[in-house]
Amino acid sequence: MPLSEQEQRLLEEMERSLYQNDSDFVARVTRRQGRPTYTSITLGVLGALAGVAVVIVGLAIKAPLLGILGFVVMLAGVLFALRPGLGAPKAKAPRSGRPSTGGSARPGGSSRPSNGGGSFMDRMNERWDKRNDQN
Repeated sequence: MPLSEQEQRLLEEMERSLYQNDSDFVARVTRRQGRPTYTSITLGVLGALAGVAVVIVGLAIKAPLLGILGFVVMLAGVLFALRPGLGAPKAKAPRSGRPSTGGSARPGGSSRPSNGGGSFMDRMNERWDKRNDQN
């Protein structure tokens, strides 16, 4: 389900704030990001299948060392399939170093109920607005 425009603006504002306030954390997290590529998944699955085949052959000819070798090959294939890709996407830089100065849809303060009712996003927006008003 796509985000509404208000949710997208809120998310972008939170990203800018994170980049400004905790750039060391952002740098640590973005180094670990990345998804496995289709190539690594395919090669890993093929390696795991080859390892299963070697385990079965090792059991058939009663060679425990061959079975252990097959298990190691199978494990290596699975780990290779799950590793992050080399071309992992980098975190995008914030568009602007300053918060947006665009007008709010709620001039003069929040029109949301402060009794804790409403959706989760409404409560999060209200907390965000309160925190920004204090700063």
